[in-house]
Amino acid sequence: MAREKVGLPPFQALIDAHWRDVARLARAMAGQDGDDVAQRAWEKAYAAYPTLTSAKNLRSWLLTITARCATDVHRARKPQSPLDEAPPIAVDGPDAATWPDPDLWRAVNELPERQRFAITLKYVGDLDHHGVAAALDTTPAASRRLVSDALATLRTKLGAHDD
Repeated sequence: MAREKVGLPPFQALIDAHWRDVARLARAMAGQDGDDVAQRAWEKAYAAYPTLTSAKNLRSWLLTITARCATDVHRARKPQSPLDEAPPIAVDGPDAATWPDPDLWRAVNELPERQRFAITLKYVGDLDHHGVAAALDTTPAASRRLVSDALATLRTKLGAHDD
């Protein structure tokens, strides 16, 4: 079966349109290794780009690659110091000291890895549950559960209640 050629934009146009999203997600998921994760994601995307059969939702495709690269980095790491001693996550935007709620980010860092990844993909990466599921290699139902459990844990830790 021959691949049908799709109208893909030049790869540079893809970079220009989405580099901030890839960098932000990589830094949110991999912390100090975020730049390396973003670079690896762009390399993998470039290698796979000519074989794409659809130009639909290229942003989600890139963010899925980025999330998987971040997961690979986490799996390859040797055990490190506890998260409460870890440096703050570097992301584009204001300094951690000026964030609206530094306690929230500390609590996010304390979440179990899969919950932290799911909530980061959902709210930093702005992916729907199908995109989160694809990035974490799970089902949309499991993605919803991971995000729901993470939110419940954060509400408990931070004393927030739904009114």
